[in-house]
Parts: sequence; structure tokens; C-alpha cells
Amino acid sequence: MLNKVSTFSELIENRLQNIDIPGYPESLYKPVHYTLKLGGKRIRPNLVLLSCGMTGGDPEEALPAAIAIELLHNFTLIHDDIMDQADTRRGKESVYKKWDESTAILSGDVMFAYASRQLKYYGYSNKYSKEQFIRLYDLFNDAVITVCEGQALDLDFEKDTRISIEDYIKMISAKTAALLRCSFKMGAIVSNSGEEVVDMAGQIGSEAGIAFQIQDDLLDVIGDPEKFGKKTGGDIYEGKKTFLSILALNKANTEQRKFLTLTLQDKEKDTADVKKIIQLYEDLGVIEETKQTIERHYQLSLQYLHNFGQSNYRNDIEQLLQLLTNRDR
Repeated sequence: MLNKVSTFSELIENRLQNIDIPGYPESLYKPVHYTLKLGGKRIRPNLVLLSCGMTGGDPEEALPAAIAIELLHNFTLIHDDIMDQADTRRGKESVYKKWDESTAILSGDVMFAYASRQLKYYGYSNKYSKEQFIRLYDLFNDAVITVCEGQALDLDFEKDTRISIEDYIKMISAKTAALLRCSFKMGAIVSNSGEEVVDMAGQIGSEAGIAFQIQDDLLDVIGDPEKFGKKTGGDIYEGKKTFLSILALNKANTEQRKFLTLTLQDKEKDTADVKKIIQLYEDLGVIEETKQTIERHYQLSLQYLHNFGQSNYRNDIEQLLQLLTNRDR
């Protein structure tokens, strides 16, 4: 099960750890080395390689693109931790916490440059046309812009009390789903697929990304804190807009809506307040509807996936998506 993913993970990890990143100045590069050694699931680079194989290409040829997307992902995490003032990342101190904000900004920036640099392989190699290189280059930068737009919307939502479920889906389609969509599309471009195939591959990532983020919102409420890595109701304590809080506000009566609005905005809320909100989610059927929504987007991702012919690559993608949307952390 997931044999190719296991093999690809070794390739990806080996390439990541052997990127020629200097050691001087230490204040710039030490956090980069630190970040890359923190590990992670390496989901996105695996999807690049699997998508390339599924669409008829040589997965190892997609390795530079896979490394580019993984470095880009880690760059976004470093900067996200600054914006969220997060103390931990993958069970260890975040770069922001271990060093400081200025160091984290600079180290994130240089990681972005190293991410972009990976794509030069396709510009220099005679295996790839100028058009293929430009397609990859444009896709990569479009994904960066989309993630930034999604992050900006997320920040805007903190101050807006009129956010709809549709608004929220649009935001996570940009902030969270963009890199999964880009991963699938990059793999298909490396295999020299046409635009229709590339777009169809991207839709797998879009729907999976939406399911992934809503699952993350759900785990904040029902997940095991030991496995999930944060305390139950962390998003509620922070007053963050999530799929569950927006759905609850839509389903609540006037009194319940007033309680939710005031409590989520309260910076001094305690454990009892958080438990009351979680109980209200239960009473309003929000948790069950959230589970149904995750399943719906997961099934949509499978529908797009099943447009591709049967292969071991497709099977591995299906299992990987199932792990993503049924995870407990």
C-alpha cells in the first residue's frame, strides 16, 4: 500500500536535504536548514510526482518541480507562523519563536528564492520546450499570488461579521487549496499534457484542498489534542472564522447568534465558554453537516481523479487523498 509514495518520499527527502544551501550568514541560513529538518508529510511533492506518472510522464523528471512546491509550502509556513504568532511548528519551536520575527521574514524570503530556482532545470534542459517552462513558471507564480490573496482574505474576515459559507470556501480555495491544485497541475505539465488534462488534474487538488481545510477546522473541535498538536477549540479561543463558526451563525436563532458573536469576539473567553460553543455546534447539527461537507468535496476530488485511466499512480493518489481527509491530526 502506497509503495510509490514511500519510494518518492525517500527521493524527495534526499533531494531536500542535499540542496546546496550555504551556512553563512548563519542568521539567514540556519533557520532554513532547521525548517527542512523538521520533516513533514511531504504531501505536495508526492502529488507532483504521482500526477506526472498518472498523466504518462516520468515521475523523476518532476522532482525539481516537486522540490519547488515543497520549499514554497515551507516558506508560507514560516511566514504564517509570524502572522499567527505561533510558537510551534510540527511539534518544535517555530522559526519565529526560536529566533525572532526579522530572522523568520528573511529566512522565509530566501527559501522562496530557492523554491523558484528549482524550476530553472526545465528552462535549461533540452527535454522541455520553452512553452513548457513558461507554463510551469507561470503556474508557480500564479499559485504564490493566489495563496497571498487567500491569506489577505483570511485577515479581512477577522474584522468582517458578515462572512458567508461561499465566502469562506472561496478563501480556502485560495489559501489552502492553491498549492494542492498547483501540485497536480505541475506534474501534468511536466508530462506535457494538454490544458484540458492539466485543468482536470488541478480540480482534484482543488476539491481535496477544500476538504483538507474543513477537516482541519473540524479537528480543532473534535480532534485529540495529543494527536492534533493543539488544544481543543484553539480556533475558538482565537476567535477565528472557521467553517463551523460560520455555519453555526447561519443556523442559529437570534439569541444563539448573539451569544456566538459576543463570545467569539471576547478576548478573555475561558474553557467554559469554549465548551458552550462546541456544545452549540453539536445542538445545531454543525459538526454532522461539516463531516458531510468534507465527504462531499472528497467525493468530488475522486470523481475528477477517476477521469484518468486506471494505474498504480492513480491508486496511490486515491489512498493519499483518503489519508488526508480522514486524518486525525
